[in-house]
Amino acid sequence: DIGELQIVCGAPNARAGLYVALAKEGTVIPNGGMVIKKTRIRGVESCGMLCSADELNLGGDSSGIIELPEAPIGESIVKTLGLDDPVIDVAVTPNRPDALGVRGIARDLAAAGMGTLKPLPDIAGVKSGGTSPISVSIATPACRQFIGCYIKGVKGGASPDWMKKRLAAIGQKSISALVDITNYITIDLGRPLHVYDAKKLKGHIKVRDAKASESFAALGDKDYTLSPGMCVIADDSGAVSLGGIIGGRDSACSPETTEIFLEVALFEPASIAKTGRALQIDSDARYRFERGIDPAFVETGAQLAVKMISDLCGGQASDFVTAGNAPEWKRTITLPRERIADLSGVNVPKETAEDILRKLGFTIEAGVSGWNVVPPSWRADVEGEADVIEEILRIYGYDNIPATPLPKLPSIGRPVWDL
Repeated sequence: DIGELQIVCGAPNARAGLYVALAKEGTVIPNGGMVIKKTRIRGVESCGMLCSADELNLGGDSSGIIELPEAPIGESIVKTLGLDDPVIDVAVTPNRPDALGVRGIARDLAAAGMGTLKPLPDIAGVKSGGTSPISVSIATPACRQFIGCYIKGVKGGASPDWMKKRLAAIGQKSISALVDITNYITIDLGRPLHVYDAKKLKGHIKVRDAKASESFAALGDKDYTLSPGMCVIADDSGAVSLGGIIGGRDSACSPETTEIFLEVALFEPASIAKTGRALQIDSDARYRFERGIDPAFVETGAQLAVKMISDLCGGQASDFVTAGNAPEWKRTITLPRERIADLSGVNVPKETAEDILRKLGFTIEAGVSGWNVVPPSWRADVEGEADVIEEILRIYGYDNIPATPLPKLPSIGRPVWDL
């Protein structure tokens, strides 16, 4: 029980009966780091502060105090808003772009015995029909594949509360349902995508290299001068998006958007990295594309995006328009069974090794003396038998590797560094 406190508040929405977020004396405000102290405002003592959503880094309007659902007085706002989930801080190495999506991390945890990996949403109910009025072509090696979909009759209002909360839990600000869907799929599945307001596009889409000194008006009210070799998504008016990095202002969706064009593309990592560094643009899309995303997930990613858009925003989707093809990614690695013990010193049971690899998405064909292993499409870093063995060991447990001292060398009577 916090008792009765006198708080001076000038927010326009302050009123009797409102449940609010109170910062008592000693509280550090998340946005700005201000420490709350007892003070006098216009000669009246104030023993704390009623906070806005913006002051709590929760986004939203900063002109008024946050209005909370009914809850026990004195309860933590973190609990009231359902933000008391455990926070897992994952440091992802450059060779594991599959772990830049929640699903990739969940797959590893499930393989280690922590829960079960849920199947992807059912896309069987997604219906499309009709020809897209917007076609796509590729004229640059920086883009390997592009799948587009025209969707009419969408309602791009606010996202549902569950999506807002999930995005807020990872520090993402909710913008609108259409934009939130692209951010959600990027974080959840590691599959960046983009939506354009189809009414703002002029003609058809062409993925090409930028022209010398071509201008580009990006989201965030920033303008850039492009150079040849930079990959752009363009219509008849010019660049409308910087491929795999950031969208454009002139084709951005708004609450009034009713027709969209969905972009699900596959870009060359080196091209994305070079352009991003040259223009000093950091984005969630760039961070994933320059490390390499799943080359076999373009069409499925497009289907999942269309389903989520249909479920949350309605609309009628066209048939997909496609350009380019996914690169060949399948490779077979031969792994003799005895190599696991030879390289690691650990005798992993055959059934355990096979179970680990299958749970990680590997395809295994057993032979007389070992396995033929095909890594999944999202694991471009697995190139040889040592990589496959590492996958088995990290799930089996590095703590199961016996600690064996190195053999002692005979003494030569004086320090080695004197030789």
